[in-house]
Amino acid sequence: MADTSTTLDGQGQPDPTLRHTALSGAHERLGARMVEFGGWLMPLAYGSGTLAEHRACREDSVAFDVSHLGTVRVSGPGSFDRLQGALSNDLRKIGPGRAQYTHLLDDDDGSVVDDIIVWWVDDDVFDVMPNASNTERVEGAIGGEDTTDGRCIIAVQGPHARTRLATVSPEAAAVPRFGVQPFIWEGVACLVAGTGYTGEDGVECAVPADAADALWTALLATGILPAGLGARDTLRLEAGLPLHGHELGPGITPLQAGLGWVVGWDKTDFRGRRALVSERERGVSRHLVGLSTVGRQPPRAGAEVSRGGAPVGEVTSGNFSPMLGHGIALAFVGTSDDPGPGGEVDIVQRGRTLAGTVVPTPFVRPGQWASTR
Repeated sequence: MADTSTTLDGQGQPDPTLRHTALSGAHERLGARMVEFGGWLMPLAYGSGTLAEHRACREDSVAFDVSHLGTVRVSGPGSFDRLQGALSNDLRKIGPGRAQYTHLLDDDDGSVVDDIIVWWVDDDVFDVMPNASNTERVEGAIGGEDTTDGRCIIAVQGPHARTRLATVSPEAAAVPRFGVQPFIWEGVACLVAGTGYTGEDGVECAVPADAADALWTALLATGILPAGLGARDTLRLEAGLPLHGHELGPGITPLQAGLGWVVGWDKTDFRGRRALVSERERGVSRHLVGLSTVGRQPPRAGAEVSRGGAPVGEVTSGNFSPMLGHGIALAFVGTSDDPGPGGEVDIVQRGRTLAGTVVPTPFVRPGQWASTR
């Protein structure tokens, strides 16, 4: 999460340079605690708090405003070839009406400039969705038009998300996992994808900005709980999903992050391909593992991972798991130093040592905690 101190301008006033989503008024009405994230003013949590929001997503359903994510519309003849040459995954694996997770790589070392979801909207129409702070960089690499300000993205997530959403829009609720399709709500043309970032089932709706508040209000009226970025982060960590700037970023390749499936090895060329082929041939020097600790004290990003008193890696993300009741973490560990599942390590932070165990990810399974309504 971003440093919340940048929310104020130094005189106790909201920073006027931060961007606002079309749902900012709705968040204010709900009493959300607002923080800076990727240059946007976003809700961290509402009155129920992060733990309650997290549990609601695992047990029932929540709605997130994720409009800070960028949207770059790439359309017209040549769009497919342009994206094929720029992004790591192979669009030939899917087709119109489908979504795909992919990476924009550094051409020199194959590290991840950004991780992206592509919505293939129509034959020559693609919505490329980068992380909040990377939209301009991605647009520079692939071209297209930045349409971020004209829409809101509302993510409805949880084991009962589709059931509740269906009372508002049966069309949106019916989109298949990683499907993309248009739907009409109250006469307004929208898009929906069967995607998310929580490890649970759900969808993400792209709604014109002037209709977003009304749809958000209708969703909450079904019993869906509003949730902020705090819960989104703990949910994605329990699901073992990477976060750009932590498990992905400069110097970190898809192979090191255990995401070799995001690479279209059969493509003749794309940015970073040669560097990745070379790394695949020699083998990675480090890889990402899951760690579990005993007790409520969470491991934190930047903490040293050691074995026998010798450093072997570093925690990239760590927190208290609301569902498991103890600390969990993702960490890069030297390939030759990894003791494997069940192996013991030490996590050294702030002068203290936490005992850790290497465990498989995800830490929790989709639907594992669903309530029986």
